[in-house]
Amino acid sequence: MLDFTLLVQYGPALLRGFGVTILCWGAGCLIGMVLGFVLMLLRQIPVKPLRWVIRAYIEVIRGTPFLIQLFLLYSGGPSIGLRLEATAAGILGLGIYGSAYFAEIFRAGYQAVPKGQVEAALSLGMSYGSILRRVIVPAMLVSTIPAIVNMMAILTKETVVLSIITVPELMYEMQTMAAETFATFETIVGMALFYWLLVEVVSRLGRRLEARVTRFLTHASPQGSSTQTATARA
Repeated sequence: MLDFTLLVQYGPALLRGFGVTILCWGAGCLIGMVLGFVLMLLRQIPVKPLRWVIRAYIEVIRGTPFLIQLFLLYSGGPSIGLRLEATAAGILGLGIYGSAYFAEIFRAGYQAVPKGQVEAALSLGMSYGSILRRVIVPAMLVSTIPAIVNMMAILTKETVVLSIITVPELMYEMQTMAAETFATFETIVGMALFYWLLVEVVSRLGRRLEARVTRFLTHASPQGSSTQTATARA
């Protein structure tokens, strides 16, 4: 018979672990998106050696398990002078792992921007920075938000691996509870509930963000403005 009173008994420790999980996930996603965006921009520079290096980085990160990357960063880092605490290594590992996927997501969104919009902005004398901020990035967001949210949900589940390098996140605290109480099944069910809740929250927030961005860009676009003006005149 299931004894869920254990979840209440170990509640404070599990909530602390859940907080560490959210910290690692949130910081890792932020690092991954920023680094992925930078990689996408660098990949647009017409320098073949640079493109080859970035492509090799993306292929290696996407082609190797996250666990191996985490071990190399945490256990192999000191051999090259990189000494990180477990939590810092977990955050950086998630960021590096996610950056390769975010770079591909952003690249697809960049290529989906109609060239006519960019050419029109250039004809108006706008700088590349202004075009990137006012034309490319807004158009990218509309097409990439679903993929970004999906990748963020994937990274929430990858945080389970961080317990292997002793990051005191949810899985680590759950394993401690299981070792002390031998309540393996309750531990698995409780962990599944916590992660389901986190993924569900991320998915719902992502859908709301997508709807708001789409609505904002629709009203801010010239077509939306002209439509509203025509409606008002009618």
